Amino acid sequence: MAEDIGHSKDSLTAAGDARGLEALISRAARAGKGLPPVERWDPKFCGDIDMEIRRDGTWFYMGTPIGRMPLVQLFSTVLRKDADGKTYLVTPVERVGIRVEDAPFIAVEMDISGRGEGQIITFRTNVGDVVEAGAEHPLRFVDEPETGGLKPYVLVRGRLEALLSRPVMYELVEHGEEVDVDGRRMFAVRSNNEVYPIMPADRLEKLAN
Repeated sequence: MAEDIGHSKDSLTAAGDARGLEALISRAARAGKGLPPVERWDPKFCGDIDMEIRRDGTWFYMGTPIGRMPLVQLFSTVLRKDADGKTYLVTPVERVGIRVEDAPFIAVEMDISGRGEGQIITFRTNVGDVVEAGAEHPLRFVDEPETGGLKPYVLVRGRLEALLSRPVMYELVEHGEEVDVDGRRMFAVRSNNEVYPIMPADRLEKLAN
């Protein structure tokens, strides 16, 4: 019965270890056949499991780091962040909640091609997603009061974002420029004919002095 799925030995909530989860999720993900259509699935919520994605992108299951990258990549294919702000592992028959300290992915590499308005910024995440910043994958920059700095994110898929690693952030700002945005001078980057303001130009000048 669907209402008993959370108690079944063949459910995500009942899996005793990461390998048990792998067997269950692989049926839904069908590895090697592209991303599963998690946005179209509407399964029953079956509770939370003891899985966490730390701020540095490390995945933990039941308090133990998941060291096998192919396993992490498999889990990442069935991640979904819903309108309630929570992140879930989703299969056609069940949905379970997990904890995410910051963003579920980390952008670990970037490439820039073209110049000016034709410039394209491409990111690779720690789980293998490759996205071009643009209308479908916008960049955003969030103030970090505790450090006085900025946290940059790129939308990967659905509502799932990647936090740019520090080396990637430093590389990104090297390609910034001053542009007028709604009548204000901003330090920004361009990609795919979109402009992404990082901070006001006068603020950047104060930080530089």
